[in-house]
Amino acid sequence: MARNVYECLFILDSNRYARDPGGVSDSIPQMIEELEGSVLANRLWNEQKLAYPIDGHQKGTYWLTYFEIESTRLPELNRACQLNESILRQLVLKIDPRLVDAMVAHARGEALRPEEADEASEQPAETAATS
Repeated sequence: MARNVYECLFILDSNRYARDPGGVSDSIPQMIEELEGSVLANRLWNEQKLAYPIDGHQKGTYWLTYFEIESTRLPELNRACQLNESILRQLVLKIDPRLVDAMVAHARGEALRPEEADEASEQPAETAATS
């Protein structure tokens, strides 16, 4: 099967994260690795008031993760997220292979070397229309 790179934004329970930041944040890569995936970048994004309450929570901690996993394992990951009491919501997006290096480097706080940036900009964009 195809191994793809995904971006996932988790909204974590701010109270649980404040009590045990290491335990809550370590549970995310652990979930992915249990499903034979590999984490490329994993970091805190923000903590802010939610647009609407989720299960009575007014505030959430946003956690950004880039990972590589078999596409057939995504339903299992979604189920594991639902069972994890620290995760209020999650959104998983497949990353275009042409953007993976730049997005992961940005998430890690690194800059692409000039030759990598040139290679990324020289790749032709897909022009196929979808119906």
